[in-house]
Amino acid sequence: MSYQQPLQTIEPDEPAAPVRGTISTGAPQAIRQPVVLTPTATSGAAPGDLESGLGGILRQSSHPLALFCLYLFRVSAIAVYILCGLFTDNYVLSTVVVVVLLAMDFWNCRNVAGRTLVGLRFWNQVDEDGESYWVFESRDPSRAPANPIDSKMFWIALYAFPVLWVLLLIVSLLKFNISFLPIVGLAIVFNVTNVIGFTYADRDSKQRWVGSVAGGSWNSGLGGLGGQILGGVVRSGVSRVFQ
Repeated sequence: MSYQQPLQTIEPDEPAAPVRGTISTGAPQAIRQPVVLTPTATSGAAPGDLESGLGGILRQSSHPLALFCLYLFRVSAIAVYILCGLFTDNYVLSTVVVVVLLAMDFWNCRNVAGRTLVGLRFWNQVDEDGESYWVFESRDPSRAPANPIDSKMFWIALYAFPVLWVLLLIVSLLKFNISFLPIVGLAIVFNVTNVIGFTYADRDSKQRWVGSVAGGSWNSGLGGLGGQILGGVVRSGVSRVFQ
């Protein structure tokens, strides 16, 4: 009797999970360290951005002390006017402090800041006949022009703070705060006087500059009569523009 060995069945292996990534070539691969992106300190900032702010303005100014005092008196007057009620109820003391700061600002702007920052000055003079007239003083046109930072900051302070005082006047009227109206009115008078005076002084300085150019170089280049005629035309045209 013959004996037959039963056939053995071969079960299929479990399918291997697909390998994702790089194809292995048999050689050991080095472990790559994770790359962390960190922002650098110098992100392409312009040199002008580093000079911004109050410190940068004062460093670029030719007269930092005069510029600082100009804004100090003007900001202090508004700050004391707004915050005086938080520290004291004495109306007389608050009024005296604000008026003193306004007077100091008016004198400093007209006699110190305007002369040193933009080379302009003005005052009112009375002659022997009793007639008053304005006198405008400007820098010599042959000298170097004013520092651009000083000039820009001066004109900003000259025109911006009167607007702030007008806004405070409107707020006082809306709140029926009649007691502080004289202070605001005095501040507006002082600031508007400086605005008008320096605006006319600036116009007068530009006319003098044009007159010096027309009377100097053009006279030498075009002759006496031709230079006088052309200088007169230029002076009349500039006076119409700045009138």
